[in-house]
Amino acid sequence: MSRSTFKILFYVKKGSERANDYLPLMCRLTVDGEIKQFSCKLDVPPKLWDVKTARATGKSVEAQKINAAVDRIRVDVNRRYQELMQSDGYVTAARLRDVYLGLGVKRETLLKLFEQHNEEFIKKVGHSRVQGTYNRYRTIYKHLCEFVPKVYRRDDIPLKELNLTFINNFEYFLRTEKKCRTNTVWGYMIGLKHIISIARNSGALPFNPFAGYINSFESVDRGYLTEREIQTLMEVPVKSGTCELVRDLFIFSVFTGLAYADVKALTTDRLQTFFDGNLWIITRRRKTNTESNIRLLDVPRRIIEKYKGLSKDDHVFPVPSSSRCNVILKELGRQCGFKIRLTYHVARHTNATTVLLSHGVPIETVSRLLGHTDLKTTQIYARITNQKISSDMEVLSHKLEKMEKEICDAI
Repeated sequence: MSRSTFKILFYVKKGSERANDYLPLMCRLTVDGEIKQFSCKLDVPPKLWDVKTARATGKSVEAQKINAAVDRIRVDVNRRYQELMQSDGYVTAARLRDVYLGLGVKRETLLKLFEQHNEEFIKKVGHSRVQGTYNRYRTIYKHLCEFVPKVYRRDDIPLKELNLTFINNFEYFLRTEKKCRTNTVWGYMIGLKHIISIARNSGALPFNPFAGYINSFESVDRGYLTEREIQTLMEVPVKSGTCELVRDLFIFSVFTGLAYADVKALTTDRLQTFFDGNLWIITRRRKTNTESNIRLLDVPRRIIEKYKGLSKDDHVFPVPSSSRCNVILKELGRQCGFKIRLTYHVARHTNATTVLLSHGVPIETVSRLLGHTDLKTTQIYARITNQKISSDMEVLSHKLEKMEKEICDAI
């Protein structure tokens, strides 16, 4: 790649005198013999301008102001030249002038792009996107709005200035200033990476700032209820009909694996008799839009019958708000003496572990029932219980009984 010949020249445009006899200051760019010029938006007294040095003479305030403007423009044009060489590999005088003046070129910045993304995302909530994901993007944006001025002393940062150092600095900011845990940081960085991919796909960012960045999800011990604890929850006295409803909806999630949003959105047309003659829930997960077909066992069927006709708009259940459910579930867990805090995440974990895996359902089937797009996600949710391990080993012991006897006799 050959380097262009590049020159910058400042001059006053004679024959274009203003009313006060001042002349407009111009900048001439020469790249490989091609010449383009533009106005510096500054008028200069002819007596102050030195053609040989291309600067204002003297130490007056006006001369200093003119020379400061010349120096600033020179630095900015040189920077634009270097950026074009880095991104495109070549420069023309016309291209350099247009980039400096912002003609036909989007000078994209990170926070502006992020804000535009969020404005478009909110329109999709309730259709192809969910409120929780939007809230997470809003949180990342909020953290960036605090991070950029604090660390870089500016309101926004150009996309082309992003690099691995910026990525690592933001992660450090999340861990130290915002006290975020590893998995929270992991989720936020995935969100930022998505915004970066938008910039790259649009051509606004010619390189990947995340190249070389390493961060991974930290496995955590996800809680679940045992069969005995499920029975305890069903037998605990409740204070009101609303508490009973919330308890029943939690149990419904335990036996179906549906998340709160999916239970709330469940309508009667999703209850269908399948090819096997049994009643199934035929739906798609709101979070991932993946198919999730679930056969209704006796417990969830009875819960559906219990609340039949009590909700509006053909919804199966009259589901309270998530905040109300969480408050009631917390109190129910306290009454039962559970160490784990009851949430719909716990209900899904219990479905995967206690209801399905512990009773011999293959993990591939569990993954489909939970509506996961990746088996690894199911492996995070599901934990094989000691009871299941003991049961499996007992079955294996019976199958190997003859072979083991023959080996033992030979020892």
